[in-house]
Order: sequence, then structure tokens, then C-alpha cells
Amino acid sequence: MSPADDLLSGGNVRRVTRWGEPVMHEPTRPVTEFGPELHDLVRDMFATMYAAEGVGLAGTQVGVDLAVFVYDCPDDDGERHVGVVCNPEVRLPEGRERKLDATDEGCLSWPGAYQSLSRPDKAWCTGVDENGEPVELVGTGLFARCLQHETDHCNGIVFGDRLSNRARRALDKQREDLAPRYPDDWPISTKVRGAVPDDAEDETEHAEV
Repeated sequence: MSPADDLLSGGNVRRVTRWGEPVMHEPTRPVTEFGPELHDLVRDMFATMYAAEGVGLAGTQVGVDLAVFVYDCPDDDGERHVGVVCNPEVRLPEGRERKLDATDEGCLSWPGAYQSLSRPDKAWCTGVDENGEPVELVGTGLFARCLQHETDHCNGIVFGDRLSNRARRALDKQREDLAPRYPDDWPISTKVRGAVPDDAEDETEHAEV
């Protein structure tokens, strides 16, 4: 049982904020209150993440400038991790322990577009949960990438900021080509099937965070 089990249902799906909107590119405020208002936000974040078929979602991605993210993500061994982190800090391996994993990465706030991004294949994340209790997480594989990606969001960073200029242009071109699939209020409104040519369709096997 994860600490967030009672928050996994009952929320309202919200619109996912897109890159370019100011809240996505500024550092967030720390969470200091852990009552019903935060719990309602977390419920909505889980509902939105599941509707968008993502594995992680930060507060900025629903337009809220608070340092909080939710996740439901497998690690390198296929173990599922579910929970909430407020005020996250990530520590990454150094020296000989540092091994980079170059894998396609996507973002629910730039939906349908993917580019390879090298990140450390292991990450430690600390913070507090939705009740203000300490959280310590160790992530490998996709979960390590998720912890880094969502903590970046809390710091006003999108993964496109970490790409080369060439890769960023390719990412933005993919997003432009696929934009007709995603209504302005997505995922409140679902994807529009057949809105783009077959050769431009996004790859459903990728995980977006």
C-alpha cells in the first residue's frame, strides 16, 4: 500500500499545461500546507496523469506553481512505484557509478514528440509526501528518468531545455506535426484519431512524463 492509495481515484481531469506557458518555465513555490486543498490537487493530478496515459505529472503541468509531482511508474526490474513527492530534490551518481542511459523521452506538456536524451540510469529523490512525511526514493530505468524529469519541472526546466539545438528543432517539428491530435483542453477531450497522416502518428509504446 502506498501512502497515496486513498488519492488515486475521485479526482477531476484537468487540462495539461503546454510548454511556452509561463508556469512551465519558472521555479515553483515549496509546499508548506498539507491539508485537504493539497490532497484535492493530488487527486486531480493522478486523474489527469491516468487520462493522459503518463507515468508522472508535476503541479506545473496542471497550471499550479507548487513543487509537487505524482508518479505511477515501473523501474528497471518492472516493479511498480506509485506516490507523491513534494519539495523534491534529486541526487545523481558520480564518478564510476555514473552510467548514462540514452533513451527516447517525451513530455505530456509537449505531447506526441520524443527525442533521445542521456540521463543517469539511477537517481535518488528526497522530499515529503502529501502529508508532510519524509520520502526517500531510489529509481532505476524509467523510474530514474521519471524522478529526474518531474523534479526538473519543479525547477522550471522542461526536457527540451536539455537537448541540443538540432534535437530540439526535431522535437518541435514532431510536436507541430502531431498538434492536430491534441485538443487545447487535452486530456479533458481525448486525442483526435486520424487527424494526421499515418507516418506522423506518435509511437504509443513510449512513456510520457
